[in-house]
Amino acid sequence: MYRTNTCGELRIGDAGSQVTLAGWVQRSRKMGGMTFVDLRDRYGITQIVFDNDTNAELCETANKLGREYVVQVTGKVAERTSKNPNLPTGDIEILATDLKILNRSDVPPFTIEDNTDGGDDLRMRYRYLDLRRNCVRNNLELRHRMAFEIRRYLDKHGFIEVETPILIKSTPEGARDFVVPSRMNPGEFYALPQSPQTFKQLLMVSGFDRYFQIVKCFRDEDLRADRQPEFTQIDCEMSFVEQEDVLDMFEGLVKHIFKYVKDIDFTEPFPRMTWADAMRLYGSDKPDTRFGMQFVELKDLTGGAGFSVMDDAEYVGAIVAPGCAAYTRKQLDQLTDFVKRPQVGAKGMMWVKLEQDGSIKSSVGKFYSDEVLRTWLERGEAKPGDLMLILAGQTMKTRKQLNELRLHVGTELGLRDPNKFSCLWVVDFPLFEWDDETQRYYAMHHPFTAPNPDDINMLESDTGAVRATAYDMVVNGNELGGGSIRIHDAELQDKMFRLLGLSEEEARYKFGFLMNAFKYGAPPHGGLAFGFDRFVSILAGLDSIRDVIAFPKNNSGRDTMIDAPSVIDQSQLDELKIAVVADE
Repeated sequence: MYRTNTCGELRIGDAGSQVTLAGWVQRSRKMGGMTFVDLRDRYGITQIVFDNDTNAELCETANKLGREYVVQVTGKVAERTSKNPNLPTGDIEILATDLKILNRSDVPPFTIEDNTDGGDDLRMRYRYLDLRRNCVRNNLELRHRMAFEIRRYLDKHGFIEVETPILIKSTPEGARDFVVPSRMNPGEFYALPQSPQTFKQLLMVSGFDRYFQIVKCFRDEDLRADRQPEFTQIDCEMSFVEQEDVLDMFEGLVKHIFKYVKDIDFTEPFPRMTWADAMRLYGSDKPDTRFGMQFVELKDLTGGAGFSVMDDAEYVGAIVAPGCAAYTRKQLDQLTDFVKRPQVGAKGMMWVKLEQDGSIKSSVGKFYSDEVLRTWLERGEAKPGDLMLILAGQTMKTRKQLNELRLHVGTELGLRDPNKFSCLWVVDFPLFEWDDETQRYYAMHHPFTAPNPDDINMLESDTGAVRATAYDMVVNGNELGGGSIRIHDAELQDKMFRLLGLSEEEARYKFGFLMNAFKYGAPPHGGLAFGFDRFVSILAGLDSIRDVIAFPKNNSGRDTMIDAPSVIDQSQLDELKIAVVADE
């Protein structure tokens, strides 16, 4: 063995022991006739002492060590005279008697410290070095512990982990598929799964009853901080269940993991909110309920003043920012600039201040009397010192803009504390969503989602009003995951395909294997999938999932470390019968 102990385990009780450690040189410093080296491995840091008076040759070798050299050190554990309370090993040091350089290192392109001088692009290019940093390694250790605990929990509740195929058939109904050419079947392609949806339903038909998998999924879609082309789901399915059974089971899992990781007890059931209420009160199907500022609808109080912005608007909505009446004109202009950004898309913003003395100031004061403005403030339950911010326009679009403004103001006011957790279920999603461009309905979740039993009679007469037996878990404004009760009746599934504009031939081509399976006794079933990367990032207090993934892609979908994607040899293309057409 190269070491008898790790760099994180020795304590004062080990004083006097002869030990051998191996690791990377974090830093070294020379003080008089002594050289001090901080030796690091995955488990921690231990200070090594080289004394010139004891062994000048050994000390001279130590003086030549550079950052990230890999070394083996033998010596005696001694109590430190100057202790370091910030290190678990800070009460001891190793008085070195032998040193071997196992491998030298070039000067790293950035410092391997928690507060590094490396930017995102540089760290992703040298990700193998970035992974040496404590903060990044801690994220992956948290991921490891969570994966094991999730498996323990689900195993305890009767779930079986079953691997499903990675090379499957392309059924492009949601995001774009990543496709893989088949050499043995020229001109034909596999797809990488966006989720194991159809396979887990087939497992229910197979009688497996309770399935789970911590599984890679792939979607060829535009990227952002919390999205990667390949990501990991906690994928689950259950037979002979209704919606309440699924929610109870997986609410229990989430509560268990919060207790395991953060020692937080959620003793009350998670709140339930309908999709319609979420959109009405927050403008989002994943509302951040750590703070208030619910939407206030004002359309019925704003008409007839000759102010076209509000008169012509389908919707007028507001939020009340507590204690913000003291905002200066510059601050209000900054909020207006924020809502005008392309990613928000509003044309402007109106405001009303309720001063501490009860007086009113407003950007629309020349159109509305104080009496009218006061009715707005009363509806919003504004208190002296509060500020009402108002947007107007088309209903769904303006609600989404108001949601962005609410989150922005909540962040400014410090109301989105990453150490506070607010969880809820959003339920009763629409089963369908209409696309004006294609003039057809699409499944809001996927085509196997069961309609609410109370709405089945409206499937053809009032298609857009049908609710799905679907549900999402939301934590701090992040969609942790979701699922639905599935259609298990072949006749109802056929009707669903027709409503989605799929001919019988198309449906058979894409999903014939599943429709055939349903002929052989499909049980009632349902399930969900949680985003595992996102779950870890929430508990790690991160805004992005990238730092909980060992080797992530950047926002262009590139792995800059291995330079992928890349071109391939013409001989490979020829073998696959593929011709690459250059962009014009």
